[in-house]
Amino acid sequence: MAANDIDRDDAQLQIAFPESLRGKRILLCTESFGPVNGVSRTTLMLVNHLRENGADVAVVAPHNHTRQNTFVPTRNRILNGDSEGDQNLDIRIQGYPLPYNPELTVVYPVRLSTLYKRTFGSAPDLIYLASPASLGFQVMLQMRQKPTEERIPVICNFQTDLAGYCSILFPPPFSTIATAALSNVQSFLFNHPSVKTIFYPSRFVKRYLVEQRVQSTKLEILQRGVDTELFHPEKRSSKLRKELAPDGEIILICVSRLGGEKGFEFLAEAATELDDRGLNFKLYIVGGNRNPDVEEEIKGSFAALTAAGKVVFAGFRIGEDLAASYASADIFLHCSITETFGLVVLESMASGVPVIARDEGGPSDTVRDGETGYLTPPDDLAAFVDRVMALADDETLRRQFSANARRQAEGATWERINNKVAWRMAETIASREREMAEAHKLPQGESEAGEDGDRLAPTMPVFGWLPLMNDVVKARIEDARVIGGMAAISATWVAVGTYLVFIKAGLWVKGVVRSLFVWKADA
Repeated sequence: MAANDIDRDDAQLQIAFPESLRGKRILLCTESFGPVNGVSRTTLMLVNHLRENGADVAVVAPHNHTRQNTFVPTRNRILNGDSEGDQNLDIRIQGYPLPYNPELTVVYPVRLSTLYKRTFGSAPDLIYLASPASLGFQVMLQMRQKPTEERIPVICNFQTDLAGYCSILFPPPFSTIATAALSNVQSFLFNHPSVKTIFYPSRFVKRYLVEQRVQSTKLEILQRGVDTELFHPEKRSSKLRKELAPDGEIILICVSRLGGEKGFEFLAEAATELDDRGLNFKLYIVGGNRNPDVEEEIKGSFAALTAAGKVVFAGFRIGEDLAASYASADIFLHCSITETFGLVVLESMASGVPVIARDEGGPSDTVRDGETGYLTPPDDLAAFVDRVMALADDETLRRQFSANARRQAEGATWERINNKVAWRMAETIASREREMAEAHKLPQGESEAGEDGDRLAPTMPVFGWLPLMNDVVKARIEDARVIGGMAAISATWVAVGTYLVFIKAGLWVKGVVRSLFVWKADA
């Protein structure tokens, strides 16, 4: 597909929504939805932008298994039963929440035809897969088995490094097996002609995708935007600062879900070293985990510093409370090395707070070393601590970095980012419409070569080589093909689910043991 199927210049791309996308039907499938993490907040912003500009978007996402309902999309209606022809719907489907992160769900097998029926009543104009995993993989697998004329074009936004998570969360040899399996599945699915574009957020992700043999012609960079009105230096709260640092301590902040893959072990070591070096600081950790056992395990890494009043866990914060948390800090510490982008880094910069991050993943593209913060070698604890000490001791430099960070964030608006996605959607739909129009002009029985050697056969049914086969038999054969593919996916989910049950059981046992120790200590 050509890079510019619809003529426009860069300025138009940044300020104008494509008129041709208004009224188009977009099926958006996502693994999580709502302002619960950076990936889902990004998807929510896109959905609202598309709907506000006249595109018809139906969202399919797993049920929210968390206790807190933080999701209020625009023009939203939750379906309890089947509905045909409705637009701007949000369909919740069943799945198994991951024990270490209930915000993510392994979706049970679902047929693509069912999603069509429950959203638009028929096939959409385009399918958008946000951070495809269990749901996105199912959609791509079933699309592979459709005849060419029924393949709806797919755009993917690769936002989560699942392989990186597996390498950290699973012990050997499961981590090696899981990483290899995910890499092969992604390569197999992303390389199919139905997948037209794969957005990636950073050079780190592009290198990974290229290593997985994904065609570079499909890859297009898409960084994230930030709400520069919500996240602003003016949200600095003197009240919060006085509560956290009554004696004028330097306030360090980390905003992240409390999870094993988020670098909290490194952060705990860094905080301990900062304390040993005599830095007068308060570390304010904003975030939590819907699984209390995982949260308690992370907090246990900071037990001594928490008892000494050096570390404060704030729990989840959203909206104005989150904005005030950012802006009231002096330095943001980012210790995760699995982030494909790291939206919290950009939110911190918009709040006028410089960032010190490990030089791995998305933050490597966001933080300008020596201008808006510092990047340090990912495994060099001493270098990380040195940078914190230096910036904490130099108020003038912090102010300079703060101004630079805010200025950089002001150029990353959601409107510009989401309009880029909208233009790619419009181009992809227009390209397919032209292909189908050209294919229908062919004489009966002829076909035209499609992308990557695929064949278009709009006038010849997929079972044209058996002209006497009735529709019922054709449907049964097509069902068998889909069921076969779904069986493979289901077997994978069963294996992963079984292992996750063991994780959940292990966390429960740890919780019981911890409670016994606390009970004995109190006795």
